Amino acid sequence: MDRVEKIEADIRGLSPEELADFRAWFAEFDWAAWDRQIERDVGAGKLDALAEKALRDHSAGRTTPL
Repeated sequence: MDRVEKIEADIRGLSPEELADFRAWFAEFDWAAWDRQIERDVGAGKLDALAEKALRDHSAGRTTPL
């Protein structure tokens, strides 16, 4: 059994309360990982083209207010 299979088996064995606690923890963990990835992508300039296009579209009136 590899590590992922062991984790899956352990998760299946959680009580409903433990599963709820795990879900909350994992959501925070996952969001933090996503935030770090976005920060790295911004720092590397990977989102620059998207930001420039969004600004051009907005300046050209091709956006709508939220």
